[in-house]
Amino acid sequence: MAQEKASVQFVKGAAILGVAGLVSKLLGAVYRIPYQNIAGDIGLYVYMQVYPLYTTLLILATAGFPIAISKIVSERIAIGDALGARRAFRVASISLVVLGLFFFLLLYGGAPLIARFMGDEHLTTPLRAVAWSLPLVPMAAILRGYFQGHQNMMPTGVSQVIEQLIRVIFILLAAFWAMSVYQDAYLAGTGAVFAAFPGGVAAILVLLWYWRKDKQGAHLIPEQRAGVGTWTNRQVLRSLLMYAVPICMGALVLPLVPLVDSITVVNMLQISGTPEDLAKLLKGAFDRGQPLIQFGTFFATSLSLALVPAISEAVAQRQHHMIASRSEIAIRLTFLLGLPASFGLALLAEPVNVMLYGDKNGTEALAVQSFTIMFATLSIASAGILQGLGRVMRPARNLFIGVMVKLVLNLALVPFWGIAGAALSTVIAYLVAMGLNVLAVKKYTGAHIGLRQTVHKPFLSVIVMSVVVLLVEWGATALLGKTGMSERLYQTLVALISVGTGALVYLLALLKTGGLTRSDIHFLPKGKRIAGLLTRFQLLPK
Repeated sequence: MAQEKASVQFVKGAAILGVAGLVSKLLGAVYRIPYQNIAGDIGLYVYMQVYPLYTTLLILATAGFPIAISKIVSERIAIGDALGARRAFRVASISLVVLGLFFFLLLYGGAPLIARFMGDEHLTTPLRAVAWSLPLVPMAAILRGYFQGHQNMMPTGVSQVIEQLIRVIFILLAAFWAMSVYQDAYLAGTGAVFAAFPGGVAAILVLLWYWRKDKQGAHLIPEQRAGVGTWTNRQVLRSLLMYAVPICMGALVLPLVPLVDSITVVNMLQISGTPEDLAKLLKGAFDRGQPLIQFGTFFATSLSLALVPAISEAVAQRQHHMIASRSEIAIRLTFLLGLPASFGLALLAEPVNVMLYGDKNGTEALAVQSFTIMFATLSIASAGILQGLGRVMRPARNLFIGVMVKLVLNLALVPFWGIAGAALSTVIAYLVAMGLNVLAVKKYTGAHIGLRQTVHKPFLSVIVMSVVVLLVEWGATALLGKTGMSERLYQTLVALISVGTGALVYLLALLKTGGLTRSDIHFLPKGKRIAGLLTRFQLLPK
């Protein structure tokens, strides 16, 4: 009974963290569009130059520690070592605060040097602005890890969403104030990156409220069990590092792709003869693709959260056939969604660009960059499978190889092809990471990824979709372009009509070719209900 209760609590906790993570990612993907509309491409450039470096330092300072703290606290409590649990919390607190202060001093003091390295000395102030949150965020990480160690995921989930929400509100208000009062895109960017500080304050206040609600943690830890030895500070620190460092190294890879662009794109454009001001504008236009790629990979992120426990359960039960089957379905479903998203965005890059950002700047780069969605979704889903198998470091290693490819190709392509070259290098980097992940999945699961079902039928369906989308786009442009409405409004209508028609045609083509089967649909949330609805309309065979 106790085991069953613990299992239910674990699933509930995982669901809370999963939903909170998805909401935070969705907010993080969407806000950059209104921010660019307010601050322009220069404002977006400033933000995207600074934020990847901040994220990298933040991961070094905190990633892995909440999990490590939760693991040690739960283990010590399980054996009755209440003193060891308290000591783990205290040692982690001191270590993370010291680490946060160190990175603050490093970024604040080194801001002028880093700005020159990025090719823009005006980035010194934004770099110093974002540094202020580095001592703060580790405190939130400590509290989250402590609550997670007691199987209480609600404080972590709520604080993550509140932190992101406050940050997004502050970014938009700061950008609006800076542009309306001073017309200063650099000031808007400074306010946007400083938003991490009020976001961190909000997260800590939420966590402290939960702490106080639990009577300042007094009843969270039981009394020390008689005869149980406790850990020393050295043992706690060694255990913390043993758990946290591998997770940190794995998480560190994610912000490296945009960080490579921060360091290389503007510099390479200027080396090729592009004036500094134009290079900054082009980098800002290139960064428009980031939220669209994040939004395009949203399903894969959701799927990977479900995959890790599903694959782990099959591994624990030694159900090798189930592991292979779930891996095959996950990869096929991910490809089914990533493929049309990439082709659709590539075909509709101009109307989508004008709809979201107001002009056509960077359309060519956006069209190239759209194919990142297809490979990034497969990379995320296959990484979830490998993590479920316990191969936690393999996806990180593969993505790091992709980052190295990205760096070399940026240096080679940007001087000749500009931001389109940077976009192509991103696509190839994720192609490499995805290919290595999928090969590892086939090796460790024995999954058979059939070309006919997984690739040929979806490609046939996407070709049908592409032809229809081009015809609809041409017709809608010809019809709406003569109405006298603003370009942004008519391009918005063209984009929405084309996207809606394309999605419908792709679904019908998939069902007609058999690229989407009843078993695939059952794997989706509410899958049986969806399958029943499609059967009723005679779109799916009985």
